[in-house]
Amino acid sequence: MNNFDWTQLINPEFYILMEFGGVKMGLLVILFIIFAETGLFAGFFLPGDSLLFLAGIYSELLTRQIAVGNEFANVVLLSALVSAAGVFGNMVGYWFGVKGGTYLYNKEDTFWFKEKYLLQSRDFFDKYGGKAIIFARFLPIFRTFAPIVAGIAAMDKKKFMFNNILGSVLWSFSMIFAGHYLSAMFLDKFGIDLKKHIEYIVIGIVLVTTLPVLWKLFKKRVHIE
Repeated sequence: MNNFDWTQLINPEFYILMEFGGVKMGLLVILFIIFAETGLFAGFFLPGDSLLFLAGIYSELLTRQIAVGNEFANVVLLSALVSAAGVFGNMVGYWFGVKGGTYLYNKEDTFWFKEKYLLQSRDFFDKYGGKAIIFARFLPIFRTFAPIVAGIAAMDKKKFMFNNILGSVLWSFSMIFAGHYLSAMFLDKFGIDLKKHIEYIVIGIVLVTTLPVLWKLFKKRVHIE
C-alpha cells in the first residue's frame, strides 16, 4: 500500500488485480462495484463498462478459484455472477425510489449525489419508458439513477424486473464476452496482447459510452438557449 496512488481508483485493472493477504479479491470487488453502481448510487465515477470488458480479458484469472469446466463455461459463469450483482443493485435502487426517492429532489448536492443526474435520468426515463432500464445499463450515470426514477414513478414491479434482468444480462454478457474473445482474437491473429494496452482500451470505452450522454446534454442545452 506504500505505492498506492489515488488515480488507481479510476483504473479498472486495479480492482481486477486487487489482493488482500495474498488472496485474489478481484472477482468479489467486481461484483461489489457492479452492485454499488446502482445499489449505492456511486456509478458516476466507478469504471463499469471498462471494468467488465477487462474482466473478460482477465476471465481466466478471475474464475480460477471457481472454475466449473471449460473456458466457455467459466466465462458464462463470470457473466452470470456479474448479471446477478447488477440485478440486485437495480432492485435496491428501485426500492429506494419507492420508499423515499422524492427526498432526493430536495437533497443538497454532495460528492456522491448530484440532483442534475437524477433530473437527466428522469427525462431519459420519460422518453424511453420501461426500455430505459435496459438502455441505461450501457450508459454511465443513467444506469445509476434509472432504477431510482422507476421506483419514484411507481413502475410496475414485474415490468421493472423483466427489464432489469434483461438489461443486466445483455450488458454483462456482451461486455465480458467481447473482452474475452476480442483479446484472444487479437493475440492469435495479430500477436497483440491487449493486457499491455489497457490504458488505450479504457480511454476508448469511456469515450464510446460517454459521448452519447454528452451529445444528449449538448443538444438539450442548445435547445434551451
